[in-house]
Amino acid sequence: MNELMLVTGAGRGIGAATAELAAARGWTVAVNYLRDQAAAEAVCARIVAAGGAAFPVQADVSDEADVLALFATLDARGLPLTALVNNAGVVGTIAPFCDYASARLERTFAINVLGAFLVAREALKRMSTARGGAGGGIVNLSSAAARIGSPNEFIDYAASKGAIDAMTLGLAKEFATQGVRVNAVRPGLIDTEIHASAGAPDRIERFTPMIPMRRAGTAMEVAEAILWLLSREAAYVTGTFIDVSGGR
Repeated sequence: MNELMLVTGAGRGIGAATAELAAARGWTVAVNYLRDQAAAEAVCARIVAAGGAAFPVQADVSDEADVLALFATLDARGLPLTALVNNAGVVGTIAPFCDYASARLERTFAINVLGAFLVAREALKRMSTARGGAGGGIVNLSSAAARIGSPNEFIDYAASKGAIDAMTLGLAKEFATQGVRVNAVRPGLIDTEIHASAGAPDRIERFTPMIPMRRAGTAMEVAEAILWLLSREAAYVTGTFIDVSGGR
């Protein structure tokens, strides 16, 4: 394929699964990480061992200077950037709304919203046919929380993903004639480390009875949806949301 995909927040969970599946399907994958270099290098090592191509690249997506440096690194590779998976995100500790501190809100929106905007902006500068690019696809990671609201847990996270939904629709329409398709995946209850980071390692067990399919999803099941949206089979799909939520 000889094309480049950037996956942000790809050191673990959905991002790591997406990077590995994308590499298996022919992309060279830029595995972005914030702090855990070892995790990102482990993802790349698994990809290379399986015959794929990948490299780690550090950047704080909420920092514009870091994002610009990240894309300079990608440019130096000399491969056309044809896919972006806007996956980097954080969730605060489960808490009632009135206990949210401003620092928590700033962190949530800086990474989940500002970061997604900055990365998408730089990717679109390179993909848009109106700017000399070859076109491509973007998949933003939203969440079922954007539909549910996540009361008593993390309304701020849900709201940040609602912003991602709006961004997805706007970008899909603006770049539809510029060779770039923009879609989103909304995972539901997925068996990753995010629940423990929110201070609720038992969250999967507690919420499983509320899911029509009566089980949590896997990171690879989300990755499959992402890769379909970036595939030629989805050539007429833009501004669309795929809920990977077991019916919830």
